[in-house]
Amino acid sequence: MPAMSLYKALQQLPDPRRAQGKRYELALILCLLVLAKLAGQKTLSGATEWIRHRASSLAEHFGLQREDMPCQMTYCNILAAIDGKQLDDLLATFFVRWEAQSRCGKEPSRLLTPDGSADHAQLAIDGKALRATSLQAHPVHQLSCYDVATGTVLWHANVQAKQHEISALKPLLCPAVVQGRILSLDAMHTQRALCAQVHRLEGDYVLIAKDNQATLKADIADVFEDRTPDRRQWQEAETWDKGHGRLEHRQITCSPDLNEWFGKDWQGIEQVFRLERTVRTLKTGDLHHEVVYGRETVSPCAKPPHHACWDWCATTGGLKIDSTGGAT
Repeated sequence: MPAMSLYKALQQLPDPRRAQGKRYELALILCLLVLAKLAGQKTLSGATEWIRHRASSLAEHFGLQREDMPCQMTYCNILAAIDGKQLDDLLATFFVRWEAQSRCGKEPSRLLTPDGSADHAQLAIDGKALRATSLQAHPVHQLSCYDVATGTVLWHANVQAKQHEISALKPLLCPAVVQGRILSLDAMHTQRALCAQVHRLEGDYVLIAKDNQATLKADIADVFEDRTPDRRQWQEAETWDKGHGRLEHRQITCSPDLNEWFGKDWQGIEQVFRLERTVRTLKTGDLHHEVVYGRETVSPCAKPPHHACWDWCATTGGLKIDSTGGAT
Protein backbone atom coordinates (compact mmCIF):
# COMPACT_ATOMS: atom_id res chain seq x y z
CA MET A 1 0.00 0.00 0.00
CA PRO A 2 1.49 3.41 -1.01
CA ALA A 3 1.01 5.09 2.39
CA MET A 4 2.75 2.25 4.20
CA SER A 5 5.53 2.21 1.60
CA LEU A 6 6.01 5.93 2.22
CA TYR A 7 6.04 5.22 5.95
CA LYS A 8 8.77 2.64 5.49
CA ALA A 9 10.81 5.04 3.35
CA LEU A 10 10.57 7.79 5.98
CA GLN A 11 11.80 5.42 8.68
CA GLN A 12 15.27 5.81 7.15
CA LEU A 13 15.45 9.43 8.35
CA PRO A 14 17.34 9.79 11.67
CA ASP A 15 15.23 11.13 14.54
CA PRO A 16 17.01 14.12 16.19
CA ARG A 17 14.76 14.03 19.28
CA ARG A 18 15.57 12.51 22.66
CA ALA A 19 13.83 9.24 23.43
CA GLN A 20 12.21 10.68 26.55
CA GLY A 21 8.74 12.10 26.01
CA LYS A 22 8.28 11.00 22.39
CA ARG A 23 4.63 10.15 21.68
CA TYR A 24 4.75 9.75 17.93
CA GLU A 25 7.29 8.16 15.61
CA LEU A 26 9.15 10.55 13.34
CA ALA A 27 8.13 8.53 10.27
CA LEU A 28 4.47 8.74 11.27
CA ILE A 29 4.54 12.53 11.72
CA LEU A 30 6.23 13.10 8.38
CA CYS A 31 3.99 10.61 6.61
CA LEU A 32 0.90 12.40 7.89
CA LEU A 33 2.25 15.74 6.64
CA VAL A 34 3.05 14.31 3.22
CA LEU A 35 -0.44 12.82 2.91
CA ALA A 36 -1.98 16.16 3.86
CA LYS A 37 0.19 17.92 1.28
CA LEU A 38 -0.80 15.44 -1.41
CA ALA A 39 -4.43 16.12 -0.49
CA GLY A 40 -3.94 19.79 -1.37
CA GLN A 41 -3.15 21.39 1.99
CA LYS A 42 -0.81 24.36 1.53
CA THR A 43 -0.30 25.51 5.12
CA LEU A 44 0.80 23.78 8.30
CA SER A 45 -2.43 24.75 10.06
CA GLY A 46 -4.45 23.36 7.16
CA ALA A 47 -2.49 20.11 7.25
CA THR A 48 -3.03 19.82 11.01
CA GLU A 49 -6.80 20.20 10.64
CA TRP A 50 -6.92 17.81 7.68
CA ILE A 51 -5.17 15.14 9.77
CA ARG A 52 -7.40 15.74 12.81
CA HIS A 53 -10.59 15.35 10.77
CA ARG A 54 -9.35 11.94 9.59
CA ALA A 55 -7.89 10.80 12.91
CA SER A 56 -10.02 7.65 13.15
CA SER A 57 -9.24 6.27 9.70
CA LEU A 58 -5.57 7.27 9.91
CA ALA A 59 -5.17 5.61 13.31
CA GLU A 60 -6.71 2.41 11.94
CA HIS A 61 -4.58 2.53 8.82
CA PHE A 62 -1.32 2.98 10.72
CA GLY A 63 -2.28 0.59 13.52
CA LEU A 64 -2.25 3.23 16.27
CA GLN A 65 -3.71 2.48 19.70
CA ARG A 66 -5.17 5.98 20.11
CA GLU A 67 -6.86 8.34 17.69
CA ASP A 68 -5.51 11.68 18.94
CA MET A 69 -3.14 13.25 16.43
CA PRO A 70 -0.12 15.58 16.89
CA CYS A 71 -0.71 19.30 17.41
CA GLN A 72 0.59 21.95 15.03
CA MET A 73 3.54 22.83 17.28
CA THR A 74 4.74 19.21 17.12
CA TYR A 75 4.88 19.38 13.33
CA CYS A 76 6.59 22.75 13.47
CA ASN A 77 9.29 21.54 15.89
CA ILE A 78 9.92 18.39 13.87
CA LEU A 79 10.33 20.26 10.58
CA ALA A 80 12.76 22.66 12.23
CA ALA A 81 14.89 19.88 13.70
CA ILE A 82 15.26 17.35 10.86
CA ASP A 83 17.76 17.41 8.00
CA GLY A 84 15.74 18.99 5.17
CA LYS A 85 18.16 17.90 2.44
CA GLN A 86 18.02 14.27 3.55
CA LEU A 87 14.22 14.41 3.71
CA ASP A 88 14.07 15.83 0.16
CA ASP A 89 16.30 13.02 -1.09
CA LEU A 90 14.18 10.33 0.58
CA LEU A 91 10.92 11.72 -0.79
CA ALA A 92 12.34 12.23 -4.27
CA THR A 93 13.64 8.66 -4.39
CA PHE A 94 10.31 7.28 -3.17
CA PHE A 95 8.09 9.18 -5.61
CA VAL A 96 10.36 8.59 -8.61
CA ARG A 97 10.41 4.85 -7.84
CA TRP A 98 6.65 4.82 -7.24
CA GLU A 99 5.98 6.51 -10.60
CA ALA A 100 8.39 4.20 -12.40
CA GLN A 101 6.77 1.11 -10.91
CA SER A 102 3.29 2.32 -11.80
CA ARG A 103 4.37 2.65 -15.43
CA CYS A 104 6.81 -0.22 -15.73
CA GLY A 105 5.61 -2.83 -13.25
CA LYS A 106 8.60 -4.88 -12.20
CA GLU A 107 10.97 -2.94 -14.46
CA PRO A 108 11.53 0.34 -12.58
CA SER A 109 14.82 1.16 -14.26
CA ARG A 110 13.10 3.17 -16.99
CA LEU A 111 9.84 4.98 -17.50
CA LEU A 112 7.49 3.99 -20.29
CA THR A 113 5.15 6.09 -22.36
CA PRO A 114 1.50 4.97 -22.56
CA ASP A 115 2.19 3.10 -25.79
CA GLY A 116 4.97 1.10 -24.11
CA SER A 117 7.95 2.78 -25.78
CA ALA A 118 10.97 3.87 -23.75
CA ASP A 119 10.81 7.45 -22.44
CA HIS A 120 13.92 9.13 -21.03
CA ALA A 121 13.50 10.73 -17.62
CA GLN A 122 13.55 14.50 -18.10
CA LEU A 123 14.79 17.04 -15.57
CA ALA A 124 13.98 20.75 -15.70
CA ILE A 125 16.53 22.90 -13.86
CA ASP A 126 15.75 26.52 -13.09
CA GLY A 127 16.55 29.24 -10.58
CA LYS A 128 14.18 31.69 -8.88
CA ALA A 129 14.50 34.50 -6.35
CA LEU A 130 12.37 33.72 -3.29
CA ARG A 131 11.02 37.16 -2.51
CA ALA A 132 9.31 37.97 0.79
CA THR A 133 11.23 35.13 2.46
CA SER A 134 13.81 37.31 4.18
CA LEU A 135 14.26 40.80 5.62
CA GLN A 136 17.67 41.05 3.97
CA ALA A 137 18.25 43.43 1.08
CA HIS A 138 18.85 40.58 -1.36
CA PRO A 139 16.29 37.72 -1.48
CA VAL A 140 17.33 34.08 -1.35
CA HIS A 141 18.01 32.73 -4.84
CA GLN A 142 17.21 29.03 -5.13
CA LEU A 143 18.17 26.56 -7.85
CA SER A 144 15.71 23.67 -8.25
CA CYS A 145 15.69 20.40 -10.15
CA TYR A 146 12.26 19.11 -11.20
CA ASP A 147 11.53 15.59 -12.51
CA VAL A 148 9.02 16.20 -15.31
CA ALA A 149 7.70 12.64 -15.57
CA THR A 150 6.85 12.27 -11.87
CA GLY A 151 6.15 15.87 -10.87
CA THR A 152 8.79 15.62 -8.13
CA VAL A 153 11.30 18.30 -7.13
CA LEU A 154 14.47 16.26 -6.67
CA TRP A 155 16.53 18.92 -4.95
CA HIS A 156 16.87 22.59 -4.03
CA ALA A 157 20.15 24.46 -3.66
CA ASN A 158 20.61 28.04 -2.47
CA VAL A 159 22.84 30.18 -4.68
CA GLN A 160 25.26 32.01 -2.41
CA ALA A 161 25.62 35.81 -2.39
CA LYS A 162 28.87 35.91 -4.36
CA GLN A 163 27.91 33.02 -6.62
CA HIS A 164 25.75 32.57 -9.71
CA GLU A 165 23.62 29.70 -11.03
CA ILE A 166 26.29 28.40 -13.39
CA SER A 167 28.90 27.81 -10.68
CA ALA A 168 26.25 26.60 -8.20
CA LEU A 169 24.96 23.96 -10.64
CA LYS A 170 28.32 22.49 -11.66
CA PRO A 171 29.01 20.42 -8.47
CA LEU A 172 25.39 19.20 -8.42
CA LEU A 173 25.67 17.47 -11.79
CA CYS A 174 26.85 13.97 -10.87
CA PRO A 175 26.33 10.60 -12.64
CA ALA A 176 23.38 9.73 -10.39
CA VAL A 177 21.53 12.85 -11.56
CA VAL A 178 22.61 13.12 -15.19
CA GLN A 179 23.19 9.64 -16.60
CA GLY A 180 20.39 8.53 -18.92
CA ARG A 181 18.39 11.72 -18.40
CA ILE A 182 17.51 14.76 -20.50
CA LEU A 183 18.28 18.10 -18.83
CA SER A 184 16.37 21.19 -19.95
CA LEU A 185 17.81 24.52 -18.81
CA ASP A 186 17.35 28.19 -19.64
CA ALA A 187 19.64 30.31 -21.80
CA MET A 188 21.94 31.25 -18.90
CA HIS A 189 23.30 27.69 -18.89
CA THR A 190 24.08 27.61 -22.60
CA GLN A 191 27.78 27.20 -21.88
CA ARG A 192 30.33 24.93 -23.55
CA ALA A 193 31.65 23.64 -20.22
CA LEU A 194 28.20 22.56 -19.05
CA CYS A 195 27.47 20.79 -22.35
CA ALA A 196 30.77 18.94 -22.11
CA GLN A 197 30.03 17.94 -18.50
CA VAL A 198 26.56 16.58 -19.32
CA HIS A 199 27.91 14.73 -22.34
CA ARG A 200 30.76 13.23 -20.27
CA LEU A 201 28.26 12.02 -17.65
CA GLU A 202 26.23 10.27 -20.40
CA GLY A 203 23.25 12.57 -20.23
CA ASP A 204 21.46 14.76 -22.78
CA TYR A 205 20.53 18.42 -22.82
CA VAL A 206 18.02 20.79 -24.41
CA LEU A 207 19.28 24.38 -24.31
CA ILE A 208 18.05 27.74 -25.56
CA ALA A 209 20.28 30.20 -27.45
CA LYS A 210 19.59 33.85 -26.66
CA ASP A 211 21.58 37.08 -26.62
CA ASN A 212 24.17 35.67 -24.19
CA GLN A 213 25.24 33.48 -27.14
CA ALA A 214 24.46 35.91 -29.96
CA THR A 215 26.61 34.20 -32.60
CA LEU A 216 25.14 30.78 -31.81
CA LYS A 217 21.61 32.19 -31.99
CA ALA A 218 22.30 33.93 -35.31
CA ASP A 219 23.79 30.78 -36.87
CA ILE A 220 20.74 28.71 -35.92
CA ALA A 221 18.34 31.41 -37.13
CA ASP A 222 20.13 31.60 -40.50
CA VAL A 223 19.57 27.89 -41.10
CA PHE A 224 15.80 28.13 -40.66
CA GLU A 225 15.50 31.35 -42.66
CA ASP A 226 17.38 29.84 -45.63
CA ARG A 227 14.85 28.24 -47.99
CA THR A 228 17.40 26.52 -50.23
CA PRO A 229 18.77 23.54 -48.19
CA ASP A 230 17.59 19.95 -48.50
CA ARG A 231 14.91 19.57 -45.83
CA ARG A 232 14.36 15.84 -46.06
CA GLN A 233 15.96 15.30 -42.64
CA TRP A 234 14.04 18.14 -41.00
CA GLN A 235 11.10 17.43 -38.69
CA GLU A 236 8.12 19.60 -37.84
CA ALA A 237 5.18 19.41 -35.44
CA GLU A 238 2.59 21.75 -33.92
CA THR A 239 0.04 21.88 -31.11
CA TRP A 240 -2.90 24.04 -30.06
CA ASP A 241 -3.72 24.56 -26.38
CA LYS A 242 -6.65 26.44 -24.86
CA GLY A 243 -6.74 27.30 -21.18
CA HIS A 244 -6.45 30.10 -18.60
CA GLY A 245 -8.21 32.46 -21.00
CA ARG A 246 -5.60 31.96 -23.73
CA LEU A 247 -5.27 30.10 -27.03
CA GLU A 248 -1.68 29.07 -27.71
CA HIS A 249 -0.24 27.72 -30.94
CA ARG A 250 3.24 26.18 -30.92
CA GLN A 251 5.18 25.06 -33.97
CA ILE A 252 8.65 23.53 -33.87
CA THR A 253 11.12 22.68 -36.62
CA CYS A 254 14.24 20.57 -35.98
CA SER A 255 17.27 20.20 -38.23
CA PRO A 256 20.55 18.22 -38.07
CA ASP A 257 22.25 20.48 -40.63
CA LEU A 258 24.56 22.24 -38.14
CA ASN A 259 25.82 19.15 -36.32
CA GLU A 260 29.21 19.16 -38.03
CA TRP A 261 29.56 22.95 -37.73
CA PHE A 262 28.81 23.00 -33.99
CA GLY A 263 30.29 19.60 -33.12
CA LYS A 264 33.71 20.83 -31.98
CA ASP A 265 32.43 23.47 -29.57
CA TRP A 266 29.15 21.92 -28.40
CA GLN A 267 29.75 18.28 -27.54
CA GLY A 268 27.13 15.69 -28.43
CA ILE A 269 24.89 18.00 -30.48
CA GLU A 270 22.33 16.16 -32.64
CA GLN A 271 19.87 18.85 -33.71
CA VAL A 272 19.04 22.54 -33.64
CA PHE A 273 15.48 23.79 -33.45
CA ARG A 274 13.24 26.78 -34.05
CA LEU A 275 10.19 27.08 -31.77
CA GLU A 276 7.48 29.58 -32.59
CA ARG A 277 4.77 30.44 -30.06
CA THR A 278 1.69 32.56 -30.75
CA VAL A 279 -0.61 33.31 -27.81
CA ARG A 280 -4.00 35.01 -28.12
CA THR A 281 -5.75 36.39 -25.05
CA LEU A 282 -9.37 35.41 -25.67
CA LYS A 283 -10.97 38.24 -23.72
CA THR A 284 -9.04 41.09 -25.34
CA GLY A 285 -7.84 39.53 -28.58
CA ASP A 286 -4.24 40.61 -27.83
CA LEU A 287 -1.56 38.58 -29.58
CA HIS A 288 1.90 37.68 -28.27
CA HIS A 289 4.39 36.15 -30.68
CA GLU A 290 7.76 34.64 -29.75
CA VAL A 291 10.45 32.73 -31.63
CA VAL A 292 13.04 30.71 -29.69
CA TYR A 293 16.15 28.96 -31.02
CA GLY A 294 18.16 26.19 -29.39
CA ARG A 295 19.96 22.90 -29.73
CA GLU A 296 19.98 19.48 -28.12
CA THR A 297 21.78 16.16 -27.96
CA VAL A 298 18.82 13.77 -28.26
CA SER A 299 18.79 11.93 -31.61
CA PRO A 300 15.83 12.47 -33.94
CA CYS A 301 13.09 9.85 -33.81
CA ALA A 302 10.50 8.76 -36.33
CA LYS A 303 7.56 10.61 -34.74
CA PRO A 304 8.21 14.32 -34.13
CA PRO A 305 5.48 14.81 -31.48
CA HIS A 306 7.33 12.36 -29.20
CA HIS A 307 10.64 14.10 -29.66
CA ALA A 308 12.26 15.20 -26.39
CA CYS A 309 12.77 18.72 -27.68
CA TRP A 310 9.12 18.90 -28.70
CA ASP A 311 7.93 17.47 -25.39
CA TRP A 312 9.79 20.15 -23.49
CA CYS A 313 9.52 23.26 -25.62
CA ALA A 314 6.21 22.74 -27.36
CA THR A 315 3.99 20.59 -25.20
CA THR A 316 4.94 22.23 -21.89
CA GLY A 317 6.10 25.53 -23.27
CA GLY A 318 9.16 25.25 -21.05
CA LEU A 319 9.18 24.67 -17.30
CA LYS A 320 9.83 27.15 -14.53
CA ILE A 321 10.11 26.25 -10.87
CA ASP A 322 8.06 28.48 -8.59
CA SER A 323 8.91 29.46 -5.02
CA THR A 324 7.04 26.50 -3.55
CA GLY A 325 8.94 23.93 -5.61
CA GLY A 326 6.14 23.42 -8.12
CA ALA A 327 6.31 23.70 -11.87
CA THR A 328 4.67 26.45 -13.86
